[in-house]
Amino acid sequence: MIKTLKVLFLCFLPIMGFAQARVSIIPQPVSLQVQEGEFVIDKETSIRLENHRKDLKPAAQFLNAYLMQVAGLELPLKKRKEKTISFALEKIEGIGGEGYLLDVTPTSIRLRANTKAGIVYGIQSLIQTLPAVRTNAVLAVPAMKIKDYPRLQYRGMHLDVSRHFFSPDVVKQYIDLMASYKMNTFHWHLVDDQGWRLEIKKYPHLTSVGAWRVDQNDKVWSDRPQAKEGEVPAYGGYYTQAQVKEIVQYAAQRNVTVVPEIEMPGHVASAITAYPHLSCAQKPQLPLTGGNYTNISANYCPGNEEVFTFLEDVLTEVVALFPGQYIHIGGDEVDKSGWKKCARCQARMASENLKNVEELQSYFIRRMEKYLASKNRRIIGWDEILEGGLAPQATVMSWRGETGGIEAAKMKHDVIMTPGNPVYFDHYQAGPEGEPLAIGGFNTLKRVYEYEPIPKELTPEAAKHVLGAQANVWTEYITTAEQLEYMVLPRMLALAEVVWSPKESKDWTGFNQRLQRHFRGFEQRGLHYSPGNYTVEITPLAEAGKLRVQLASDVVHGATIHYTTDGTEPTVKSPQYIQPLQIDSSVVIKAVSVMSGKVMGLKAAEQAFSVHQAVGKDVKYVNPVNRHYTANGPNSLTDGVRAKHAVGKYWHGFNGRDLVATLDLGAEKTVSQISLGCLQHYRDWIFLPTAVTFEVSTDGQNFKEVQTVGHPISTGEQQSTIHDFKASFAARKARYVRVTAKALSACPKGHSGEGQPTWLFADEIMVQ
Repeated sequence: MIKTLKVLFLCFLPIMGFAQARVSIIPQPVSLQVQEGEFVIDKETSIRLENHRKDLKPAAQFLNAYLMQVAGLELPLKKRKEKTISFALEKIEGIGGEGYLLDVTPTSIRLRANTKAGIVYGIQSLIQTLPAVRTNAVLAVPAMKIKDYPRLQYRGMHLDVSRHFFSPDVVKQYIDLMASYKMNTFHWHLVDDQGWRLEIKKYPHLTSVGAWRVDQNDKVWSDRPQAKEGEVPAYGGYYTQAQVKEIVQYAAQRNVTVVPEIEMPGHVASAITAYPHLSCAQKPQLPLTGGNYTNISANYCPGNEEVFTFLEDVLTEVVALFPGQYIHIGGDEVDKSGWKKCARCQARMASENLKNVEELQSYFIRRMEKYLASKNRRIIGWDEILEGGLAPQATVMSWRGETGGIEAAKMKHDVIMTPGNPVYFDHYQAGPEGEPLAIGGFNTLKRVYEYEPIPKELTPEAAKHVLGAQANVWTEYITTAEQLEYMVLPRMLALAEVVWSPKESKDWTGFNQRLQRHFRGFEQRGLHYSPGNYTVEITPLAEAGKLRVQLASDVVHGATIHYTTDGTEPTVKSPQYIQPLQIDSSVVIKAVSVMSGKVMGLKAAEQAFSVHQAVGKDVKYVNPVNRHYTANGPNSLTDGVRAKHAVGKYWHGFNGRDLVATLDLGAEKTVSQISLGCLQHYRDWIFLPTAVTFEVSTDGQNFKEVQTVGHPISTGEQQSTIHDFKASFAARKARYVRVTAKALSACPKGHSGEGQPTWLFADEIMVQ
């Protein structure tokens, strides 16, 4: 992404031998019919604007800019009908404002739409059949008919430029990539604790102070020490208002709307560093260098009227720069503990009859919404803006899973889905061995492609409020333009197909086949991308009292899987996986993908399975597992797999509820030990249960307690901890086992979620 590119067409396809092979359009059109023949673009070709529509001249310039880049060819604008590429605006039913009809024959190309946006999207599809780079080859477009329009209206990509600043050229190139795949909204995260990136003329310290920090890019984000007096804040940058106007216009030419995010009331340490009187503490502070927040004020003071004057002034300048209907105001991860101690905040709560600090946050958001409404703008906020009551016209961006989005849609508020799993593109997409250091998580290309943004819980009427979906790119660990490219490509293409193409047409294998042509285009243009997740996924299948193991790889073309069960490293000569493996004893399975006689990836996937008396047995819960933490299905607590760390897929999660699980061993067995593995991960609101009670029964009706077990770990322990609650007792006969884990009632004092419901995570019930 360090190259200077003047047009939006970044990722096109090389010339192929057959027309059918060249039609590898992403996202998949609603309808595509490939026909015999091809249209050759050459010096005899002209562009015709039907009905003399001068407003389509920019579209012709788009196409010519691409043709000049790859072939040194500029087509004249003429009225003649012979060998033309014609653009027409008509009233066409059934394709909406962004759809188009494309008809290619050996003698003409005709592109029709209701709006200029549809014409540009049709050009994008046309270009995906042509070369990616400068070539002397014939520019041949396959004869075909396309009818196409988007499934969802909001198709977004986010970029955090606060934690790491990216130049205006890189931002434009990011927009180019989006536009190439018909993404239409750029969420520009301009403000956060570590940097204020937007020039505000009335408050120059926001950029002269708030846009700069001590350069510690040589250290891991979370381990960076705080700045010290005398250290020079040399790292950073900001966008002038002139640069912003240019970028907004550049995006608009490509059918991309820019949504700026101006964080409030939290994540504003950069603003408070510039203007300390905006915080409750009103004390000077040095800029944040990374993820260390000790003794840092990061929230505005909602009891201080000067805060609202400041923000209204800021937003007045923001509105003048961004003509789109939305302004994103953040609203996430506000540590409200300081508000409870602030006399001005308490006075505000009293004067406004607010019951708690959640309602104080809602007051803050509602006030900002009212001001922006006076400027004919609407707000978007992260799902925390639901706390204390939702502002009347607010759109909710649901990032903590989909729960907030579901709640908002049921309340008839518009929603944009951005759940961390699977559309946080700062998470690993392969490996992680051999991959660039990332913040954690694991969102593969396949998981992105399989995402469904419309939750099943919503009625058809409520589902209409889900406007679309967006991928988020946070940049704690993304420091270069090349790495930014790598984290986005090719996952953005998968999301593009999710939000544009009909749900019923999604096909992972077909997408993979089309993707290979785009990979070649990336390579020709020198773009950095992930070639694929070669790591084998090892999935336990615990059902009907048995344990089997399934092996799978995202790589679908020409790859085989080879495995071992004795702990040795698999090779091309190891057994090839054909069907799920039956597990009858404790084993260590290792597996690799093999292509063209070569083991792919740096390290074999590995999973240990511990067989005990409950393995494969059915588990029944009193309280259902949270839909976002279902691990490998209903019997994940009896699949023989122990979670090794907090970042993983083997946890069953419960929010604000006890775990009450009963399992049937299938027959009476002698039992002398039962245990339950649980997690404490303070930062993510996950706490160990206060106690676990183990009971047994021979008939499934009458249970007898064998032991209740506590633990010695403090609720304030912030180190990630996995603890086994273990009951050992005199051997007895039992067929049924019941385990009750009592959830901590609320996040403890001093925690960012103080008073809020906790999460309880468990990975395995073991019976010996």
